[in-house]
Amino acid sequence: MPLHTVRVAGKCALPLILWFAAGELARYALLYAGTEVAYGEWRQVRLVAVMTLLTLVVLAAMTVTTGMLHSLRGALWEIRARAAEGVSDERFFRTLDRMAPAFAVLYLAWGFHAEDARDFQQMDLLHHFYEMTEAQWFGEETDVGASLADLDWRVSLGAMAVMFLLKTLFAKLVEKGKGRFYGFAAAFSEFGFVFYGLNATVAFADARAEWTDSRAVVVGTKQALDNAKETVPAWEAFTEAFGAFWPLFLDAVAIPLAWLTVAMLVFGAFSDDRRTLVKGTRLEKGVDRLESSHDLTRKSFDHVTSGFTDRWLPLANSLRMIIRGGAPLFGMMCLCYVAIEVGSRYADRAVRTLIGSEAEWTWMYVGVPVGFVRDLLVTALTMALLAATFDLAATRARLRGRPLNAS
Repeated sequence: MPLHTVRVAGKCALPLILWFAAGELARYALLYAGTEVAYGEWRQVRLVAVMTLLTLVVLAAMTVTTGMLHSLRGALWEIRARAAEGVSDERFFRTLDRMAPAFAVLYLAWGFHAEDARDFQQMDLLHHFYEMTEAQWFGEETDVGASLADLDWRVSLGAMAVMFLLKTLFAKLVEKGKGRFYGFAAAFSEFGFVFYGLNATVAFADARAEWTDSRAVVVGTKQALDNAKETVPAWEAFTEAFGAFWPLFLDAVAIPLAWLTVAMLVFGAFSDDRRTLVKGTRLEKGVDRLESSHDLTRKSFDHVTSGFTDRWLPLANSLRMIIRGGAPLFGMMCLCYVAIEVGSRYADRAVRTLIGSEAEWTWMYVGVPVGFVRDLLVTALTMALLAATFDLAATRARLRGRPLNAS
């Protein structure tokens, strides 16, 4: 796998670099525009524009991710095998439109958008640093750094309602397979629905927290947990061990699998259907009974389990398909993914040590190109790793007579 990853990355180095550079430029331009448009008259209207720009930041990331993965298709054995069978290669915009709705669900379910919000917050504080410090020096109020939380909750609810109607409409059009770019529009509406509701969510969450903290059930649950630490043997040791293990599991296993799911969206082997996960098992009959049950029963089940299924079901289906190429393949992918992340941090530290500087402020401008090269290498190798993992799994499955697909 490492050799195949390097081969794929080397063969497609130029498009990977161009896509990444274009994405960084678009991301910086949109974030900078958001920090500029946020201040002035008509504050609420400006904040709506900020949320729109933040939504475009995520859509730009989605487009760049799709572009980088799509540029690797020509270097994959599986794609060549499909071409030999007469299967035409899918165009970029068709791929983007097809994968956009599922990408939006995965991106939001795993909280990747939080990093975009943090980057905007950081640029906002840095760009308006002098205005913020001057206001604090003279004891004046300032709006710097509050652009994502100052939107009036009534405006938030109104914008959320509009985005909800739009995403419902576009989702229906996508299901019917009508028109072009409806998938992209559905993703925009999905992201907009979340970002426009940031302020309203915070406001209602604070109010709900104050209410729930005083409820007997909540108080009793907290007391039961405290008593369990004292009475249940090894309870505290278990919770501490689990708390230390779970973040590592997410970073080393779940997150790579989430990005592998995105790659499989681009390469045309993906499913978020529960039937695909249990196909060939005893649980398939249970799914048959659920799908043949009353419409209200199905809707109730989907409503209760939607958060869990949006986050884990696509990953479980992707894992099942990848294991067709051999379970060790997935373990090697996770190992390589972690190696790239950890190795990049040590390499970054080594480069900064070699460059050195007696003046700390020098890294205000030197750190930008160093960070760009680091992120470029990490992103390019990660995309190549995802493509190589899919390629090896698909090739092995094809040799066994079971082509890797969503069925």
